[in-house]
Amino acid sequence: MSEPGPSEERAAIRRRWITLGEVLGVAAVAISALTLWNAYSDRTHKEAESAQAAAKQAARTQTLLLKATPVDDGRQLDLAPLDTAQTIQGMTIAFPAALGTTPAETTGDARIEARWFDDGLRKARKLKGRPDTSQGDERVPVAITTHYLADGALRTDVALYDLGYVLEGRLLGSAVRLRGLSLIERTDAPKAQAKLNRLWESR
Repeated sequence: MSEPGPSEERAAIRRRWITLGEVLGVAAVAISALTLWNAYSDRTHKEAESAQAAAKQAARTQTLLLKATPVDDGRQLDLAPLDTAQTIQGMTIAFPAALGTTPAETTGDARIEARWFDDGLRKARKLKGRPDTSQGDERVPVAITTHYLADGALRTDVALYDLGYVLEGRLLGSAVRLRGLSLIERTDAPKAQAKLNRLWESR
């Protein structure tokens, strides 16, 4: 058997170089594809995180949480949203029917005043045989409908709250002093008054 000549050796070398080139080419394509996939995956992940953060922010902005600050020795509660991106436009505060008090309306100046319901509250407590003074904080349920701006849109929130108060004994009777608000539940406007009345009667 004859040994390969110079031309055959050169052809074999060329074949080896072609094969090596093909391997390098395939490797380059694979690396490029992997790089593109990583970039796409990172971008998709970041977009998903951004969308999730935006959804959380939107949900937070759309959910109204009120903070209450007693002023004027508890004769009034000033109300404001916890989220500074929200602006209260107006409120309707409804009381249990047993108090005989009509709902109070506010525009811009969000608040609850004790004088709106204190007389009815004392009479309703008397009918229930409750004392004229209190030990610790008492509570009366109220329904608050709030119209507020969030993200440039006007929204409405309807919720039941416990309105904390104390009865302080005075020479000519007791005085209602407001302490704060505690969220009970969110509800639909048509159901709010009935739920309010049931809460009052059940306590």
